[in-house]
Order: sequence, then C-alpha cells, then structure tokens
Amino acid sequence: MPKQDLMEPLADEVRTCHKCGLWRHRKNAVPGEGNLDATVMLVGEAPGYWEDVKGRPFVGAAGKILDEMLSKVGVSRSLVYITNVVKCRPPENRDPLTSEITTCTPYLDRQIKIIKPKFIATLGRHAASYILTKAGVKTESLTKIHGRTYETNLLGSEVFVIPTYHPAAALYNVRYKDELDKDFKLLKLKLEQCKQNA
Repeated sequence: MPKQDLMEPLADEVRTCHKCGLWRHRKNAVPGEGNLDATVMLVGEAPGYWEDVKGRPFVGAAGKILDEMLSKVGVSRSLVYITNVVKCRPPENRDPLTSEITTCTPYLDRQIKIIKPKFIATLGRHAASYILTKAGVKTESLTKIHGRTYETNLLGSEVFVIPTYHPAAALYNVRYKDELDKDFKLLKLKLEQCKQNA
C-alpha cells in the first residue's frame, strides 16, 4: 500500500484524537509533515503556540532555528519528515506528562514504521529518551548523549539515532546553538558516509 494511503488516515486520527486531556486545550493537533520517503526523520517533543495555531510542526521561533540548522548542512526541509512525540500542545508549553507520552507515542511508532527513515534526529530530551528507550538503549542526560550516533534496531528497521538539543534551547542560550550546529554537522557527516557506502 502506498505510504500516503497509510499516513493520511493516521493524520486524521491524530486530528480527532481524544485519548488524553490535551485535546481540550488545542486549536489544532499537529500530526507531522514532510517527505514520506525521507531518509531523515526529525522528532521533537510537542507543538508550541504557533504549531497549535497552524497545525504544522516547527513553524514558530524554534522552527526558524531548525530551518537555519538544516540549511547550514545543506538538507532541504522538503526532504525530511518532521513530527513530535506528543501531537497536541501542552498548556503553557509545559513538558508533556509521562501519561501523555505513553498515550500518544503509538502514533509516532506508526509514523516511523511507514516512513522507515535511516536517520532519526531527536530534538530535546523527551524525544531522545523515548526513541532510545524504545530501541533498547539505556539513556542518560541529554548533555551526555547529544553529539553521539546510536546505530540500533527500532521497530524492525536499522536506524541511526542522533540525539540533539531542542532548537528552542538556542533561543535562550547561545551555547546551545553552537552545540546544535555541531550535532547537525554530525548528521550531515553520517548522511554523506551513508551515501558513499550505498
């Protein structure tokens, strides 16, 4: 079955989902968007204000930084798939609760199975923790694990996981922007190595 025929019903499910309390506060759920044949999948934590307004991932201030990071390493946003661990905005942009992550991540698992990316860049600690734990990798604090590559099996596919800071962190601290730069350069290097070995 074409990927589009699998992803569209999933997106519709997300938009009408009432499985946790977050739907009561949302304007729009944010299923995700991008290239369904993407080599790279970017997984953030949860939608923010502008994402909730527009129903699209990473369209606010953090999205501008993400676009800048992708542009610097020569990766077009049109070639990646972008989604979040939690598909609805938590009130006041608080961290998603464990129960919300548990309830919502079956959607993410299905997205990963449909797209079958070779690389997953996790943006922020909640995304890193979920993806690496799902892959059976013991997680530590993001300061220890970012900038590394984890070659692992995730949901039946071989995938490289690259944990990075969330682009929003760079809005508040320039140091994180430098770290994000390094992490995205690592992603570029791994993509190039992958092409050479293909």
